[in-house]
Amino acid sequence: VQLQASGGGMVQAGGSLRVTCAASGLTFSNRGVGWFRQPPGKEREFVAAIVSSGFNTYYADSVKGRFFISRDNRNKTVTLEMNSLKPEDTAVYYCAARSSGSYYYTESYAYWGQGTQVTVSS
Repeated sequence: VQLQASGGGMVQAGGSLRVTCAASGLTFSNRGVGWFRQPPGKEREFVAAIVSSGFNTYYADSVKGRFFISRDNRNKTVTLEMNSLKPEDTAVYYCAARSSGSYYYTESYAYWGQGTQVTVSS
């Protein structure tokens, strides 16, 4: 099983970035997928998640209305569109495939990607 996150980078505050997670080696269409982030010196935190069908999504309050998650089951990808970025969004962003349990907790995810750095300058 492999999850490959890509698309991070550096942007000024107010800008936009898109990060994508590409999956292989698992039945992608059966699994919910989440994005988490780990700011410097802090614990990993929930950002957004999408159920296997794509019909339901979940967002952390801090990104609601600015970030949008979507998926393409045929191509086995999940995309996180990040708009109106703030310096506090700076973190390493990880995608993960859910096994069971709440979408909001890291413990619910069985497989993790390697992370991609997002840096927002003020």
